[in-house]
Amino acid sequence: MKYSVSVVSYLNTIPFIYGLQQNHIIDRLDLTLDYPSVCAKKLFNNKIDIGLVPIVVLKDIKDQQIISNFCIGANGYVDTVCLLSDVNISEVESVLLDYQSKTSIELLKILFKDYWGISPTLFKAKPNYEEDIKGVKAGLIIGDRVFKYKANFKFCYDLSNIWKIHTGLPFVFACWVANKKIEEDFISDFNKALAYGIQNIEKATAASFEIYTHCKNPIDYLKNKISYNLDEKKKKAMDIFLKMI
Repeated sequence: MKYSVSVVSYLNTIPFIYGLQQNHIIDRLDLTLDYPSVCAKKLFNNKIDIGLVPIVVLKDIKDQQIISNFCIGANGYVDTVCLLSDVNISEVESVLLDYQSKTSIELLKILFKDYWGISPTLFKAKPNYEEDIKGVKAGLIIGDRVFKYKANFKFCYDLSNIWKIHTGLPFVFACWVANKKIEEDFISDFNKALAYGIQNIEKATAASFEIYTHCKNPIDYLKNKISYNLDEKKKKAMDIFLKMI
């Protein structure tokens, strides 16, 4: 039996994709690359069987199950989920919200309310909105585009790091979720493949990095900013975050 799988098309998933491609399990996959909100929409609409999806969708998908102890997480700075601004956070009047994001938007809302104590006007952005971030209008940008745009702004607020300061916990942005019962042998092989990719980050990066040109040090990013193990602290952080939404 083949399973349809959607993976986020960011630099931080290169180890996952590499691991799957190097394993015989690839013959049992119909693999597509999407940005996070599309992964979530596909899983919600039953267009795929398994997705690396923003954790916020765990509240909405019936019969969902997390099938892996690997995730896209961070314990402090993550570098690729940031609020960018020309002015200090206290002067921000409005924010453009990344159309590729779901979890990061909810995280930003929590931090505005519970950490900064401010309530700027929030707007859903459309593609190419990055050029509209200026003056007292800030912008939430996620993924590899942060590497491209960060230097253009005086202020960069790393949401994962702010969450760590606020709660003392790591943060989980996305995890592997199925919307139906998956065969146990498949889950076992799937996780072995993911583990292999994480254990071989240098090889994974060498095989794919040419399409991710804006990150100057991908090895450092993947090894020291992205935290892939869905451990107990991350599970606790997930529970807290989902209750706060």
